[in-house]
Amino acid sequence: MSANEYLRRILNARVYDVATESALEPAPRLSARLGNRILLKREDQQPIFSFKLRGAYNKMVGMDKAVRSRGVIAASAGNHAQGLALAGQRLRAPVVIVMPVTTPPVKVDAVRARGAEVVLFGDSFTDAYGRAVELQAERDLTFVHPFDDPDVIAGQGTVGMEILRQHHFPEHGPIHAIFVPIGGGGLAAGVAAYVKAVQPDVKVIGVQTLESNAMAQSLAAGRRVTLDDVGLFSDGTAVRLVGEHTFELCRQFLDEVICVDTDALCAAMKDFYQDTRTLLEPAGALAIAGCKQYVEREGASGRNLVAIASGANMNFDRLRFVAERAEVGEQREALYAVTLPEERGSFRRFCGLLGTRNVTEFNYRISDSRTAHIFVGIQVDGRQDASALAQTFSAAGFATLDLTDDELAKLHLRHLVGGRSALAVDERVFRFEFPERPGALMRFLTSMSPNWNISLFHYRNQGSDYGRILVGLQAPAQDAEALRHFVAELGFAFQDETQSSAYHLFLG
Repeated sequence: MSANEYLRRILNARVYDVATESALEPAPRLSARLGNRILLKREDQQPIFSFKLRGAYNKMVGMDKAVRSRGVIAASAGNHAQGLALAGQRLRAPVVIVMPVTTPPVKVDAVRARGAEVVLFGDSFTDAYGRAVELQAERDLTFVHPFDDPDVIAGQGTVGMEILRQHHFPEHGPIHAIFVPIGGGGLAAGVAAYVKAVQPDVKVIGVQTLESNAMAQSLAAGRRVTLDDVGLFSDGTAVRLVGEHTFELCRQFLDEVICVDTDALCAAMKDFYQDTRTLLEPAGALAIAGCKQYVEREGASGRNLVAIASGANMNFDRLRFVAERAEVGEQREALYAVTLPEERGSFRRFCGLLGTRNVTEFNYRISDSRTAHIFVGIQVDGRQDASALAQTFSAAGFATLDLTDDELAKLHLRHLVGGRSALAVDERVFRFEFPERPGALMRFLTSMSPNWNISLFHYRNQGSDYGRILVGLQAPAQDAEALRHFVAELGFAFQDETQSSAYHLFLG
């Protein structure tokens, strides 16, 4: 279809029977930090917590009633499924949804709660799509594509229409760019088609994850590219092949596609929470992550930038991972492997180099009689600060490896430092708690100057009121009373865990 035809369809889209005109609101904390006016298009406030109901309903309401009554079918990672289920409920039409088995339970349950039949099949959208096509033929159902359909694209395009209508141009100046998340490309295609028809000077920038960047690769190649695999963290955009319609529209109207990594996505989720006290799903925060990356790359300042918060169907089980990776994504935490000589005083000398910096993690297990390898996380003020700190360690004679961007280290090694050690003879293990305040860990570390060798040390800042540390000290039996007195004199709440079954099973 022509651009004018898409514009006409967007202007006449039937979405407001079920959708609301979501707010376009400033993000004050993020704006202040980035030096630009960041506006959030709150599609997370829709009845299904996602923009997807716009396209789904617009497609279904335009169907012939007899066709609709036979039932519709779709393949979806979750949000399109919820939109279609809501549309079917509203229009009294049977709905069948084929979803990848990797879809978060919160989305599966939400679809079933609206009366739709759910079929779980395959690991990705493409697998689910293939099964949906088979069921369509078997049951004589009408297929509603989650993104590659003109009516679906038109429904999603109403987001762009609202943004331009809601932005007060004379008061705040023009919009410089609108950032749109991309999976299959329906939202990006619809928003770009409308915005470029009405205000062509406004940039429309798509955002994808590095692990699911089918649109970015397709635009670079000049043809649709099928990915072998897709990352599943941002499950709402885990699409191996973009649509024919969406590819052509994005090729014609998008200014560019930015790709972000998982850490940047987690940091964007935290940014959104700090401004709104609302949790987005990973795909919902893509536009914010892309906006931040654009500002850093371009050195942008004083501009009006809009990020579409596209969905909030967050799987609660992912919160622990998000919280841990957000600090690295915001470049506020650096991770290092540091080698110290296994000799008295080296541990204290290393602590002296840290000064008043906040330590987020500290893992150590004795394993060699000559050198000690520690895994340490430290709060920093960006990548340059992290590099300077690594140079400080190296200059002091401590071999240092920066692990901040090492996926193996971040996902696994940090939890596997340690284990049993043949050198941990006469080890006594204590668990300490202390009020978590800035500098509290450093005060604890400097007080740990015992006459006995430290054979084990584990600490991770969990953002709670109390810091928790596990320490191993090598003390022969005749020093038991002196060791007990030393530990008690530290002034921290503690528990002797030397007889713990778990300690003996994994560390003793």
